[in-house]
Amino acid sequence: MKKKFFTVLLLFSALGFISAQTTVSGIFDSTVTMNVKAGDPPAFTCGIEEYANIRIQSRFSDEGTIYGAINFIAASGDSAFLLAGSGIPISENFIAAIEIERLYFRLFGEYTDFDGGLMRLPFGYGNIFGSKDFLNPRNPLKPDARARAVLGAALTWYPADELKLLCFYSAPRDPFSNKGEGSFFGITLDNHWGKASVQALYSYETPNTGSKLGIHRIGLSLKADLIAGFAIDTLYTYNHEAETALDGLSFSIGADYSFFDGDLMVLAEYLYNGETSSTAFSLEKNIMGFPNRHYLYTGLTLRLSDFAILSGGLLTCFDDTSFTPIITINYDLFQGAVFAFSLQAPFDSDSFSGVSCTAKLRLRF
Repeated sequence: MKKKFFTVLLLFSALGFISAQTTVSGIFDSTVTMNVKAGDPPAFTCGIEEYANIRIQSRFSDEGTIYGAINFIAASGDSAFLLAGSGIPISENFIAAIEIERLYFRLFGEYTDFDGGLMRLPFGYGNIFGSKDFLNPRNPLKPDARARAVLGAALTWYPADELKLLCFYSAPRDPFSNKGEGSFFGITLDNHWGKASVQALYSYETPNTGSKLGIHRIGLSLKADLIAGFAIDTLYTYNHEAETALDGLSFSIGADYSFFDGDLMVLAEYLYNGETSSTAFSLEKNIMGFPNRHYLYTGLTLRLSDFAILSGGLLTCFDDTSFTPIITINYDLFQGAVFAFSLQAPFDSDSFSGVSCTAKLRLRF
């Protein structure tokens, strides 16, 4: 563990010496989580996590930049279970892990860019559910979670000022697939106007154990800034072997509006979630999604002062009449330091599951 730590640290330090145009930034989170599970008597559990994300950007010429980010994590209690698969216990009361979060390069041209490495490939305009963001599904119950990266490449062409064409490749979800089964190839087309944007997507996943003919994905996203902001995000996943029908559709539509010069913002987003769609839960593929069909997220953000922001959200599932309220307050202690407290309490039509409370101190540098 110590050897890995110093190797990665040495690599990042070397990049800093290579280029004078190097910037280093990051965040540090100290988090305590308390869970109260309903019952007689109620069960109390807790978790502690220390997390640091260090990012580096190094310009090696006028035509290229290297980007990197590394995570350092130490946890115990409930928080340690999330690291159980990849962490290495190095003490009696905690488990720790080091992971490379981003590591890629970008080459700049007059009308083209090329990116390659461990990077983010985001798709769509949805604010909450991310129907089209199939490579890295989102979770609205964890809005602060940093999106995972994929190992791949992307070529971007700008034929006009408001038009972008992107061709991408992503390695298979199974990192041990030495035959390349389940690789992703695709293309997106973006066009932007003054108050509206559209993005079209096509992706092909090569044949694998789940589909001998491969999987096709077709998506369309629209957003418009009119009296309110509107966004539509949709992706259809077609698997010939599974005879996919409407179950392959993930569709979301949402709107947001600001009051009082931006001090209050409200939003709502509806999701139709097919059983085999991009936002569906899949234990076999290890994709954490939604098990039911119809969801609605409503939320508001209220600026209480120059230092405090109150956020509230409600995730509702219409199929089983379950809902989860979320309340978060952020307070700026001083420049670069924010304290956040959040509360979640899942309910369904028959029972109350319990309460989860999280207190976090975030430092930026």
